[in-house]
Amino acid sequence: MITASFASVAAGVWGKAWPILVAILLFGLVIFIHEFGHFICAKWSGVKVNEFAIGMGPALFKFKKGETLYALRLFPIGGYVSMEGEDAESPDERSFGKAKVWKRMIIVVAGAIMNLLLGLLLIGFYLGVSGDLTEPVVAKFADNSTSQNYGLQLGDEITDINGMRIITTLDFSLAISRDTDGVVDMVVKRDGEKIELQGIKFDMKEYEDGQKMIRLDFLIQGLENNFWNVLKHSFKWTASMARLVWISLADLITGNVSFSELSGPIGIVSIVADSARSMWQDVAPILYIMAFITINIGTMNLLPFPALDGARFLILIIEAIRRKPMKPKYEGIIHGVGLIILLGFMLIVSVSDVTKFFRG
Repeated sequence: MITASFASVAAGVWGKAWPILVAILLFGLVIFIHEFGHFICAKWSGVKVNEFAIGMGPALFKFKKGETLYALRLFPIGGYVSMEGEDAESPDERSFGKAKVWKRMIIVVAGAIMNLLLGLLLIGFYLGVSGDLTEPVVAKFADNSTSQNYGLQLGDEITDINGMRIITTLDFSLAISRDTDGVVDMVVKRDGEKIELQGIKFDMKEYEDGQKMIRLDFLIQGLENNFWNVLKHSFKWTASMARLVWISLADLITGNVSFSELSGPIGIVSIVADSARSMWQDVAPILYIMAFITINIGTMNLLPFPALDGARFLILIIEAIRRKPMKPKYEGIIHGVGLIILLGFMLIVSVSDVTKFFRG
């Protein structure tokens, strides 16, 4: 009886633990891809790499090969590639600061580019596996459709909703979900001509939490699931997901989205773990979420905010124009202040993640 009871408890613990472990490994893969981009380009450029680390904090495992220390660290919330002379002046001829400016530009953006390429690959797999190949073209109207009364026709390609450019059905869904009154302005392409349709009215559906959303009275067009359609729409979906970062940032600044709705590393692991539980039956959801995460990380890192790769790239552009580098001391101060702000922001979001976790 004791053995059976222990086995039952162990099975229950493992049932809850393995999705979290899978989520940490997958999140670690995204971090690894990012840091590997910096690492491989630094090596290619002849810059000395002192350490390549996945995770932060105390080292769980480390070894040195050649001039580089490789480490796996305790907290799976990031990683880094430590290059000689990256944040301070160094007399070493192979230091980061002594590399040609164009090579440093490549090193700086390589991590984000690798994330975007991984996202493109994952989106391709997602579209291929899920068969979710559609385009924002009106394919069929429901019975008693009202949108036809406002000029919408079969075969119309929807290119704009309420001023938002529509590239994919992901954009289409986002634009529809953001509408609050059920009255939509559209631009459609019909027979090669762009036509503006003003004030199209839709019924609104109200959910239990009080939120309202448009009830569409037409279906969008499906596409054949072949290699070329998947390839074409993989690029489009990657662009849509990258643009979503900028839209979300604008919503955060304008107050349309609150800090409580954001997720940090803890929240991300929780979301991925939820998808991991059903991945043996359907791998599509976890492919989508992982693509979304890696594209978000890649795009966020290109923002010109201190401590992010985008700010480092901007400083290098200024250096190339001025033909004179910024003093490492001043650049270090800029990125140091940015890092403090980012860590504070991450702490706030992580506290919110933990609170939401315990509230269920």
